[in-house]
Amino acid sequence: MDTQHVRNGMPAADLGSQGWARPWSDNGGSCLEAKKLPGGKVALRQSADPDSPALILEPAEIRAFVQGAKAGLADELLP
Repeated sequence: MDTQHVRNGMPAADLGSQGWARPWSDNGGSCLEAKKLPGGKVALRQSADPDSPALILEPAEIRAFVQGAKAGLADELLP
């Protein structure tokens, strides 16, 4: 993986097939997968379409996301 060219919207498949985890899963096939990247960045992709565009988050962004979710700051997004 060429870390110099890691960017939002790149095909997630270009980040390789190893290292993807499903910390968010509904056990029905709709899963958000995450992969730790060098330098503390995190890539997110939709598991049903592993070639879909990846969302690349900086360390501070993923930290704020996880901490905010734990604090209930995204609860209004739930149905």
